Amino acid sequence: MRFWIVALFCLLSIKCGLAQDVGSLISKNLFERIFLHRNDAACPAKGFYTYEAFITATKSFGGFGTTGDTNTRKKEIAAFLAQTSHETTGGWATAPDGPYSWGYCFKQEQGSPGDYCVANQQWPCAPGKKYFGRGPIQISYNYNYGPAGRAIGRDLLNNPDLVANDAVISFKTALWFWMTPQPPKPSAHNVIIGRWTPSAADSAARRVPGYGVITNIINGGIECNKGSNAQMQNRIGFYRRYCQILGVDPGNNLDCANQRPFGQ
Repeated sequence: MRFWIVALFCLLSIKCGLAQDVGSLISKNLFERIFLHRNDAACPAKGFYTYEAFITATKSFGGFGTTGDTNTRKKEIAAFLAQTSHETTGGWATAPDGPYSWGYCFKQEQGSPGDYCVANQQWPCAPGKKYFGRGPIQISYNYNYGPAGRAIGRDLLNNPDLVANDAVISFKTALWFWMTPQPPKPSAHNVIIGRWTPSAADSAARRVPGYGVITNIINGGIECNKGSNAQMQNRIGFYRRYCQILGVDPGNNLDCANQRPFGQ
């Protein structure tokens, strides 16, 4: 009898680890279906972004994919994977299986990126180190590498290459960015689970709850308040596909075409 009581409590409790684990909503097979081509020879990150690394990293951020009802949890997973897929995409308009099947092809910024080092007393750049985009969210600049490293217990200011060499660390930096508000920006996490209420300034800037404001958080200065553009639409395309695979409604306000960037 005691066993059945404990089992029932676990099934009903929002604190039940098994029920709330991200892996209970996205299996390895589903992960492979989402990222159909991430291990293609054409993708420089082939073999890097593993399902196991993703699930391991999520366990360090207890609120991610575990907050709210099942649909809310699925939407957060879809939104995170969509935004990071855009940041790492290897797709193109006529790509096999469509452009939104090519997420996680790159683990660092391509071309000849600069140092991405700016003067910052709290997070000074280490000699000879570069802080260009790395990992699923393409974390950039010393003022992001520093606090991200502190949050996950690794010195990323002195070892930024860890983000491109260790998949668990790589996913953890992306999840840190996702979960952490950077005022006046809310966290993407709070936006997608419905815990963000726009301020008067947000309303005046036409920033409204929905997936679009997450794009604004991540790259508003480049993509938002500029009408429809390819980058913003690419993020939406990934999100719609992943929501369909996970069987959840993507909701409203998917774009930031008319939203002013934060701070404007």
